[in-house]
Amino acid sequence: MPEGEKVGRKREDDGVELLVLKNPPVNALATTVLTELDQHVRAIESDPAARAVILTGDGQYFSAGADLKEMATLDLASAPGIVRRGHELFGRIADLRVPVIASINGLALGGGLELALACDLRIAGESAKLGAPEVNYGLMPAYGGTQRLARLVGPAKAKELIFTGAMIPAAESFRIGLVNRVVPAGQELRAARDLAHTIAQRAPRAVQASKRAIQEGLARPLAEGLELEASLFEHEVLPSEDLGEGIAAFVEHRPPKFKGA
Repeated sequence: MPEGEKVGRKREDDGVELLVLKNPPVNALATTVLTELDQHVRAIESDPAARAVILTGDGQYFSAGADLKEMATLDLASAPGIVRRGHELFGRIADLRVPVIASINGLALGGGLELALACDLRIAGESAKLGAPEVNYGLMPAYGGTQRLARLVGPAKAKELIFTGAMIPAAESFRIGLVNRVVPAGQELRAARDLAHTIAQRAPRAVQASKRAIQEGLARPLAEGLELEASLFEHEVLPSEDLGEGIAAFVEHRPPKFKGA
């Protein structure tokens, strides 16, 4: 990864992409960080070889959120535009056709938590702490936190976390469904890699159609969600060469070799 970059990108085996926030000491989401992250996300979206994405932070922290020092220098008139650009970027991450896994080390606070919420799956080290402390600074979550957190853990728990600005440990985050797994501190990236490579070995079009069915279906009435599921099955999965390969591999008692076609 080149020197001076704020977000590193590395292609691992099986089409797994690793994105690393690199803005010490706490990987604050400064404008430069968000700009580079947006560039990488766009590149991955247009790369047909990508199978899964891991998002993590370099050093001791995932991300402690917005760069408050940078915010102090901004004209308040520019704030709405910054919020909308954040919505667009985090929405782009959420809507990536491939699964995105947050590997959470240290702190995921404020915008850092909102970034993790935009991912499909979250793995936290047992020493990690998560929270939405914006009200401590006269702010509110504005990169999608009020919406994604409530949808993930329920409105009552989301209100409690946002209204108090409290940080909660990884174990509590797991208990309320905020993270999928908690692993020993320092093992979160390895666990995320294992999960990403497992996903990458599955039929890509089936995985991506499943993500789209869940993502888009949740915003629709059940009947419309079921129709979306049926349509994706018919138009994305049934025509896939990987369907034939998966069935043949099962019959022949061998691992499938999916090509994403």
